[in-house]
Amino acid sequence: MEYTKLGKTGLDVSRLCLGCMSYGEPDRGTHEWTIGEQDSRPFIRQALELGINFFDTANVYSDGTSEEIVGRALREYAKRDEIVVATKVHGKMRTGPNGGGLSRKVIMAEIDHSLKRLGMDYVDLYQIHRWDPLTPIEETMEALHDVVKAGKARYIGASSMYAWQFLKAQHTAERHGWTKFVSMQNYVNLLYREEEREMLPLCETEGVGVIPWSPLARGKLTRDWEESSKRSETDKFGQTLYAQTEEADRRVVEAVAKVAKERSVPRAQIALAWVLQKRPITSPIVGATKAHHLEDAVAALSIKLTDAEIERLEAPYVPHVVMGHQ
Repeated sequence: MEYTKLGKTGLDVSRLCLGCMSYGEPDRGTHEWTIGEQDSRPFIRQALELGINFFDTANVYSDGTSEEIVGRALREYAKRDEIVVATKVHGKMRTGPNGGGLSRKVIMAEIDHSLKRLGMDYVDLYQIHRWDPLTPIEETMEALHDVVKAGKARYIGASSMYAWQFLKAQHTAERHGWTKFVSMQNYVNLLYREEEREMLPLCETEGVGVIPWSPLARGKLTRDWEESSKRSETDKFGQTLYAQTEEADRRVVEAVAKVAKERSVPRAQIALAWVLQKRPITSPIVGATKAHHLEDAVAALSIKLTDAEIERLEAPYVPHVVMGHQ
């Protein structure tokens, strides 16, 4: 395993982050394709054995059960000081007023709920899951700063949003002397490269770590276009991500297949190697529900794509409508 700093912080993270959205009770929340605790634990343990020290979840995943499952497994399998645990806040956790968003009330309540579910005194990285247009950014940034100063989070991060929103948040924090975001968890893969226009250059310039979600495009880059999975058949959000550019996306998938065949490696390794070589990406968030998923992810660290291969992989791409920000 390789390790690197998260942006310009002193925090060491593995070059791969285990995304834990797949681990949760399928009858809770909106992700019926998730796997329960007993089936989830072997993947968390495998990640640790492979040297992964970075784990990402969210309060909203499977109605909080993802945090519970991940917390119990990590407490059993790892020493707290040796792992980096990230979670998120924003999504609706209950009906009625103040059930979600980024108000001070919600943030202060949800960090405590997340810590209780995780069974931990603090998280290493506390992220806003999306932008909240209904709450002043000053209120959000001050609340996050107070979470850090209270010792409940070591760092804060953001997720998919427009570059101007991210910069506004950073400027607000800097102007008031509050804690700034150290990471951006955005949507980056061979089927969606719109973040290369503004967000990635901004993060590189400002020294912000980039930990993209869905680097394999929810598995679409790992199989023939016509193939499906239980997740792809039931993931309503995922179905909206590729609806308007199907023909161009199909050609990208075919290019990945050709390069993988020439190298005699699984497609997942090629698609992930492309993400790993993209500046300034720190640690792609990979999911795992089969043993070979993590094995392929680690193997991708050793693949160095040539300029010619990268050109072939990128050539079919066409501009996409901005996705993932809401």
